[in-house]
Amino acid sequence: MKFHQADEDKFKQMKINSKFHNLESSFLSKLILLIDEYNAINLASGYTDFHCSPKLIELAEKHLREGLNRYAESAGEIELRNKVSEKLFKQYDKRYNPETEITITAGAPQAIYTAIAALVKEGDEVIVFEPANEYYVPAIEMNGGQVRTIPMSGDQYYIEWELVQQMISPNTRMIIINSPHAPTGWVMSEIDLLRLQKIISGTKIIILSEETFEHMLFDGHMHQSAALYPKLAEHSVIISSFGETYHVTGWQIAYCAAPEEIMREIRRVHETMMYSVNSPFQLALAEFLDNKEAYTGLSAFYQEKRDTFLRLMEGSCFKPLDCSGTFFQLFDYSQISEEKDKNFVMQVLKNHGVATMPISAFVKERPHRQHIRINFAKPDEVLQEAAKRLKRL
Repeated sequence: MKFHQADEDKFKQMKINSKFHNLESSFLSKLILLIDEYNAINLASGYTDFHCSPKLIELAEKHLREGLNRYAESAGEIELRNKVSEKLFKQYDKRYNPETEITITAGAPQAIYTAIAALVKEGDEVIVFEPANEYYVPAIEMNGGQVRTIPMSGDQYYIEWELVQQMISPNTRMIIINSPHAPTGWVMSEIDLLRLQKIISGTKIIILSEETFEHMLFDGHMHQSAALYPKLAEHSVIISSFGETYHVTGWQIAYCAAPEEIMREIRRVHETMMYSVNSPFQLALAEFLDNKEAYTGLSAFYQEKRDTFLRLMEGSCFKPLDCSGTFFQLFDYSQISEEKDKNFVMQVLKNHGVATMPISAFVKERPHRQHIRINFAKPDEVLQEAAKRLKRL
């Protein structure tokens, strides 16, 4: 069937009235377009630059050769759910039923979007602490929720629980927490979790706890999972990722754990969205989880990376902020420039060949803080060259 010229002209003129007109493209997507153009070192993206274990590759190849390319169960391969259940029990003394309370997802962002879509209705309020991961607010808004932001306090970023208590209303449906916190590196303490548990006591508020960096804590800090607190766990959806843990962010495989009643709703949305995650890689991860040293050694590995980069940056005009976890380090650049952070980041990329992230990319209210985020999950030679360029400022 051929189009007449008039039909083609109409087609070209067709415009979509976007239902997402309030959503902005991520700032990182703009940076990515410039990184190659300026031959810049990429310290902006949120992935690791290390090879995964050869053993994990071997296991993936084994399952691919076995032809296990069928659909997995929608909730995920039972072998992997069993291993996740065992891991959670050993770490946090909380038993999640792999049949009904654990679901394998296509990365942490999909798990978060799915949980929000399943549990947040039109008009429900969701409390988000800013700076926050870029995908929290869009997921809430796309599902009709009302975002209630609480800025983290001080230059070192922490949560003031009195503000949280004041923000709670009859419409509060969910509170999103993230520890170790990206992008700031702040780590919640036992007191923080106990305060949160007390705040939601007697309510129907759901806690969405992203714990992607649970194995990356420094200076003696211990991860305080929501699973450790029984009353909190009853209200919590816990999300973590294999990508950051095993240097396979591109595999996009994560898991979600929650009480059965909550998980039932999450699975309804998950099955409708994508049905299941690829099976061979799930089976490879299930076997690889027996290798506990692969994640128990991550804190020491990344603390050494953090300390190496901080030593390399000594003598610069960048002031490092506290970083107790993740593989992100914040720096204050106020001694260098009075420019707003996005303008400053663009200048550094174009003039010095280093891509970093402005802290305002992670906030809705856009406060004027002269802070940038740097990903130090890079080989030493990359960190050395990046520090050399940054110290010229």
